[in-house]
Amino acid sequence: MILSMEPFEVFAIRYGHLGNRHPGQSYILADPHEYGPDLDYFVWVVRRSDCMFVIDTGFAEESAIRRKREHLRSPVDALRLLNIDPDKVTDVILTHLHYDHAGNLDRFPSARYHVQDREVAYATGRSMCHHFLREAYDLENALEMVRKVYSGHAVFHDGESEIVPGLTLHHVGGHTAGLQIVRVWTQRGWVVLAADAAHLYGNFEQNRPFPVVYSVAEMLEGYKLLYQLAGSPNHIVPGHDPLVMKYYPAPRPDIEGIVVRLDVPPSR
Repeated sequence: MILSMEPFEVFAIRYGHLGNRHPGQSYILADPHEYGPDLDYFVWVVRRSDCMFVIDTGFAEESAIRRKREHLRSPVDALRLLNIDPDKVTDVILTHLHYDHAGNLDRFPSARYHVQDREVAYATGRSMCHHFLREAYDLENALEMVRKVYSGHAVFHDGESEIVPGLTLHHVGGHTAGLQIVRVWTQRGWVVLAADAAHLYGNFEQNRPFPVVYSVAEMLEGYKLLYQLAGSPNHIVPGHDPLVMKYYPAPRPDIEGIVVRLDVPPSR
């Protein structure tokens, strides 16, 4: 039955960058003499004829300045490069509520926000009493998410959910208590958007945890889940690796270096 289902197109939009990083910022117990990879910041789009979903909402310029990140473009306005009007987006999937994934929540006035139960509880509960755990959250984003809840624009998920045929959400945890990943049916099979379940290819390929973590054990189990859900290792797309922009092609020449298409095979 799955073979007759219309596949999704999948896009990654690069909106930010962070360079000059120490290897210990990417891998727990890293050798200080090894290479410290840069990070790219993405939002994602999955769409087909009957539906379209924006995955994560990025950060705004104010947050980039405060956190010393390079803000290349507004991730919301960049959706127009794919002929998407942010005012008409009906569904946004939030992998988690960290500042670089859940900013700009007020820029999608028509959207419902899909989020895990545990993520909202975590981001507004006792864990946020600890600076280490709350550092990657912005208070205004958490407050805006609560406003979405109170206004009836939040859709909660507990564990695994099929939103529509060919699009499923899976709780992973690890990086945060309520982190979720997205599995998408495409023309090349099941693609898994790992988001922060794996920032870099090296995290899941080498089984090396990222140091911003709620539970190392859950993070390591999450790497196993990526392999179980994806059509092959080449169907796993990490959430922050600059190599994504090298491995996948742009949908058209004028947006080279900004948008890549993930529903086609990588060149790696």
